[in-house]
Amino acid sequence: MLSIPFPRLTLATYPSPFHRLPRLSDHIGRDVWIKRDDVIGPAMGGNKTRKLEFILADALEKGARKVVTFGGLQSNHARLTAAAATRFGLELHLFFFERRPDRLQGNLLLNRLLGARMHFVPLGGGGGGMTLETTSRLVRLLALMLVGPHYFIPVGGHMWQGALGYVAAAQELVEQAKAVGIEEGWVIVAAGSGGTLAGLMAGFHLLGARLRPVGIDVGKLWKAFPRTIARLANDVCRHLGCPHTFRPEDVPLIEGTYAGEGYAVPTEQGNAAIRLLAQTEGILLDPVYTGKAFAGMLDMVERGQLGQGEPLIFLHTGGVPGLFAYTDALS
Repeated sequence: MLSIPFPRLTLATYPSPFHRLPRLSDHIGRDVWIKRDDVIGPAMGGNKTRKLEFILADALEKGARKVVTFGGLQSNHARLTAAAATRFGLELHLFFFERRPDRLQGNLLLNRLLGARMHFVPLGGGGGGMTLETTSRLVRLLALMLVGPHYFIPVGGHMWQGALGYVAAAQELVEQAKAVGIEEGWVIVAAGSGGTLAGLMAGFHLLGARLRPVGIDVGKLWKAFPRTIARLANDVCRHLGCPHTFRPEDVPLIEGTYAGEGYAVPTEQGNAAIRLLAQTEGILLDPVYTGKAFAGMLDMVERGQLGQGEPLIFLHTGGVPGLFAYTDALS
């Protein structure tokens, strides 16, 4: 058992559901399981719940009154941060680097209902060829000018406190997998900002587990993305008192291949994956994150790139509200 000796709030009940997908498994000829982190947490849930339990505990311990974060227009992180910040009486400011849409749909509508203060600064919605770290520093400076003193959360909760949530999830998943006889297998997850993947890497390493994570890049957002993820996984291990060095080449990230034109631009393969899972198992994915990751998993199975028949575990990170912002693409 891993000890995580840091403050933590409670935003969900654990463990999240873990079960086999029998009809999908029969369809592709491979044993596929799903870890339902889409159903944990407030405001329609998602994986950022686990991160925010540690991040906002740190913010409250430091006496924060205002919190700032940023993301894409359909950021699930922004929505969940809005819900969690409201629950604990924190004033939340969300920055989006695109023009304010004429209509607030999907996650943007929920942010408004939750009382978040949204700032639209039309400088372009992607990373602009910069590293995640550089982008976060620039946003933090802008936020200091516009909001004043605050607790800053990088995009996607990409900080060591947030990644602790997926060290805890790794332990939870290892125990659930063992209970159904799975000792070895692949864990596939969407990678937008990389914090979930970094936490899983650190967690599985510290546990000595034989579950192997694979991150599917969904946005082509960041320069030197594997280096960023490796650095975060190293920070997590160091703070847990078990230093380890992950190198960029150790990061199991499939970059670009399944991202299509870029972040928040749906792909035909992703939309087909959404329909497939919906019509075999009654489970909904989204076109920005999980649809692309699920499509990547299916393609890698077809190409023989995910081993020789070991179980596949898809970590569903959430995002269903995003479906309602892409009705034209999906109808």
